[in-house]
Amino acid sequence: MSMEYSTTTQTTITPHSQQPYITRTYPSLSQVEATIIQASEAQKSWAKVGLDERIKIGWKFIDEFQALSETTELGLELTLQIGRPISQVKSEFAGFLDRGRYMLSIASQSLADVPIEENPGFKRLIKRVPLGVIFIIAPWNYPYLTSINSILPALIAGNAVILKPSPQSPLTAERIKEAMDKAGFPKGLFNVLHLTPELTRKAVQNPLVGFVSFTGSVVGGRNVEEAVVNSSKEGKAETGFKGVALELGGKDPAYVRKDVDLDYAVGELVDGAMYNSGQSCCAVERIYVHESVYDTFVEKYVEKVKQSYVLADPTLPNTNLGPVVSLASAARIRKQVEDAVKAGAKKLIPEELFPEAKVGTTYVAPQVLVDVDHSMDVMMEETFGPIIGIQKVSSDSEAIKLMNDSPYGLTASVWSSCSAPFDDGEEGDGEDAFMKIADGIETGTVYLNRCDYLDPALPWTGVKNSGRGVSLSRFGYDQLTRAKSVHMKFSTPKSSG
Repeated sequence: MSMEYSTTTQTTITPHSQQPYITRTYPSLSQVEATIIQASEAQKSWAKVGLDERIKIGWKFIDEFQALSETTELGLELTLQIGRPISQVKSEFAGFLDRGRYMLSIASQSLADVPIEENPGFKRLIKRVPLGVIFIIAPWNYPYLTSINSILPALIAGNAVILKPSPQSPLTAERIKEAMDKAGFPKGLFNVLHLTPELTRKAVQNPLVGFVSFTGSVVGGRNVEEAVVNSSKEGKAETGFKGVALELGGKDPAYVRKDVDLDYAVGELVDGAMYNSGQSCCAVERIYVHESVYDTFVEKYVEKVKQSYVLADPTLPNTNLGPVVSLASAARIRKQVEDAVKAGAKKLIPEELFPEAKVGTTYVAPQVLVDVDHSMDVMMEETFGPIIGIQKVSSDSEAIKLMNDSPYGLTASVWSSCSAPFDDGEEGDGEDAFMKIADGIETGTVYLNRCDYLDPALPWTGVKNSGRGVSLSRFGYDQLTRAKSVHMKFSTPKSSG
């Protein structure tokens, strides 16, 4: 990521200009511990506040953040932190609000006591009780969208929250806190900490932290999980067996069937691969196309990429493709493409169409690769850039096999009018054909005719190296609470004799 570290501060570097933007000072370990203690004390009082009142304050937060999001300042500062074009930042604010509203709308039902059918003389129910202090570690690429998935549900469920933003996007967490304070959440309940890796580890291991939610890289997720596991080995058995949610990377595939609406699929899959310069965990990174439509699909896809993008300074209103986040990221993406070409892949987008994309800058041109296979990193390892590999397949079965041949499993998409039966020869209606494919794919979410989208009514989850745990939907509330069984007996059987 684009930032500079010292022993006491972090400085965010604006991706496109490589100039320092904002500096934050790290707290001491004692200050971190004091913040966690304060959060724990605030949570005990907050848990006693009625659910209806908590939800009411949550709606005030939505109003406050909406007012904040309508200012020009908020959009520009997001662009200067992460490099997304100014023309595209408001969609993240809208998504933040949509997810927050949905989770508030289902809170009463999701957190209500669950009664068990009556048994004469007994009453039984299951309560959802908060976990205590939730420590949330947020990424830089969608700092608002990913944070809201856990922050608001955690608070409404009766928890306290400590948010550690990425050093690439520190102001986003502070803006959320600004809206939280205006909404009336109690002092000490929601906290923002800018932390070094070592201070982050200490916070994860703190015994007052009841749950850790991490969104980021596979390496980062492993570090968080190991910090929890190793805390008992370091004489910190009081840490207990706290839960960890890991929302990690992806190498998300798409399969274009022979009965596809080509023009529609091309437009959606170009956007799904290139939006935010491909810097999304659920961006489309590899496409498998049925051989009967392969040539036409590739031709249309390449033309769409050539015609659709202006790669330039992200603060300019006409720019729709910005830089990647850092010089290191740009170099890694270029190397992945170069390695694929050396191994036999072919580049279809002329580099001269995007003159800003010079070596030594954070500007990376969009690229379409063909003649690719799974011996190449570009089809196996996360790219996190505006690069797509397209591979020909001969059947649904081959597509499923290749889609599953990956260490990741976050989302996958199928593009089809569902007019052709599954290629095992069985007949059935269109939905049956899609479901046979969907059932065979190892993934957290499978789409038909859409991609790179998160519906808050559905659980967001991954398999394999894409992580574990659930956010959003009613299952997201389950993750941020624990079940507490209540078993009451009202009559005592008479003793015999």
